[in-house]
Amino acid sequence: MKKVSIVGAGLAGSECAFQLAEKGYNVTLYEMRDKQMTPAHQTKDFAELVCSNSFGSQTNYSAPGQLKWEAEKLNSLILKIAKKYQVPAGMALAVDRKLFAKEITSHLKKHPNITIIQKAIDSLSDLKMPAVIASGPLTNKNLAKSLSNHLNTDSLYFFDAIAPIIDAESINWDKVWLANRFDDVEKDYINCPLTKEEYFNLITEIKKADTLEFKNFEKKDLELIKNTPYFDACMPIEVIISRGDLSLRFGPLSPKGLTNPHSKEKSFAVVQLRAENKNKTSYNMVGFQTKMSYPEQKRIFKMIPGLENADFLKLGSIHRNLYINSPKKLNTNLSSKKDNQLFFAGQITGVEGYFESTCIGLLAAIAIEKENLFTPPPQQSAFGALLNAITEDKENFQPTNINFSLFKPLTEDDIVKLQGSDYIKDQKLKGRKNKQVRRDLQIKNAKYYFLNWYNSL
Repeated sequence: MKKVSIVGAGLAGSECAFQLAEKGYNVTLYEMRDKQMTPAHQTKDFAELVCSNSFGSQTNYSAPGQLKWEAEKLNSLILKIAKKYQVPAGMALAVDRKLFAKEITSHLKKHPNITIIQKAIDSLSDLKMPAVIASGPLTNKNLAKSLSNHLNTDSLYFFDAIAPIIDAESINWDKVWLANRFDDVEKDYINCPLTKEEYFNLITEIKKADTLEFKNFEKKDLELIKNTPYFDACMPIEVIISRGDLSLRFGPLSPKGLTNPHSKEKSFAVVQLRAENKNKTSYNMVGFQTKMSYPEQKRIFKMIPGLENADFLKLGSIHRNLYINSPKKLNTNLSSKKDNQLFFAGQITGVEGYFESTCIGLLAAIAIEKENLFTPPPQQSAFGALLNAITEDKENFQPTNINFSLFKPLTEDDIVKLQGSDYIKDQKLKGRKNKQVRRDLQIKNAKYYFLNWYNSL
């Protein structure tokens, strides 16, 4: 039986371990959190979701939705369990994070081909090859140093922030309402309306609020902290506001598609809350990742109508994450250019987002199993677009999530193939009014190329 070592039982490591175990590999999975916790994790469960509880859009016509469609074809464990513990969140795939993580943990611990060793790996020399580094953005400092030595480079970092979670019973239902944007049927989100005056009062207080101090280990290099970018999908509200007082209103606090049944006056802005679990006993504040101090969070967020008596089960926080310069250091099969038996997977490779990390773990498993016969998925597909984004050589590499700009552009031949008898020569598909037509064609094209690759596995 072939053997493989995997470091980290996060989303990528868990997915990679499951896929290889299913292929008959003897997997040794190392997870340090039984002995050593990180600044962000709360439990010892595998695949714990530390930021939001959402895996993003699952609509058929979106880039994240296409990524999920492809992952389902590849029998993704993370996706299967996520759907099992899905909570209402409109078109997004949000989960009961506690039940989700417990199920993943149980699934892996019961697998006959997976051996769990709960300890920290401090050096690459401690591992038997082939090995997968899926230790995530909070890789312990000793292993990070070992990786830096192997890669002959300083590690790269970005900041990640977490939104507060509120006890549902503490919400004032006389001031809020349930609804999804532009949807009269589904009612998954709690909506807290803000008048113009309330909105600007909130902005003023956030701008002058005290912020959290960095952990001691993050103070060692103040210049590094100064130049560290933020993870776009978890951008702190303070950073958004720094771009303009109306930035939040045109972002997560947009009132578009929402009508307040308690008032004839149109809301100037709306704060949305999304269920944390299936029983809807707690909600997280959508888009409210923050680095404000804990007392300030309680004071300021209680200014939001409906949250005057909010009981915060968890407050927002911020931590620094690590990723490597994958285009310079990794091959297209996710192996190190210095050692083709050392693979990398997940957020440490420079992908943003829970599901993106999962899919890179899945791809690493395929690459290991196929060995020299591995062929990267085509860039027209979501998997291929994501892989190309982190392995194609580029000057300035920064973390990215899945989006249409990563896909290989449609060619005239693609359009002819997809439209068939409906094809019109020299048709113009540019411009806002043709955006959905382009997206539909891009999704159809992605499915076509992905299935050709999938059938060749």
